[in-house]
Amino acid sequence: MSELSANERLRERVFRTIAGQEVYCDWEGFLWDPDEWNEELAVAFAAESGIAELSEEQWQVIHFVRDYYENNLRAPLNKELRKGTGLSLLTLDAMFPEGLRLGARKVAGLPNPKVCT
Repeated sequence: MSELSANERLRERVFRTIAGQEVYCDWEGFLWDPDEWNEELAVAFAAESGIAELSEEQWQVIHFVRDYYENNLRAPLNKELRKGTGLSLLTLDAMFPEGLRLGARKVAGLPNPKVCT
């Protein structure tokens, strides 16, 4: 059996039960369908990344990222995130153990940035 190519891995879905909900995720744990996201899933994804409890500021970032995605069909650029939250990039990046691109996006239920080209 041959190994999957990088493109095939990006399309691979995994069925998981998270926070009592059955959802599909990609091979890196990103939610397959952003419309299935809810705050219970966010708490579970945060716990998987090492965040015991989401702070008010983290929720602010998560909701900003989700709202931006829903209105623009893409994640906000760093300058948009900075402006929309009023927080510095250093502060934003430090809020999520896996950083903004992988951590905040995953907790917010956005697609894997590796498939958004």
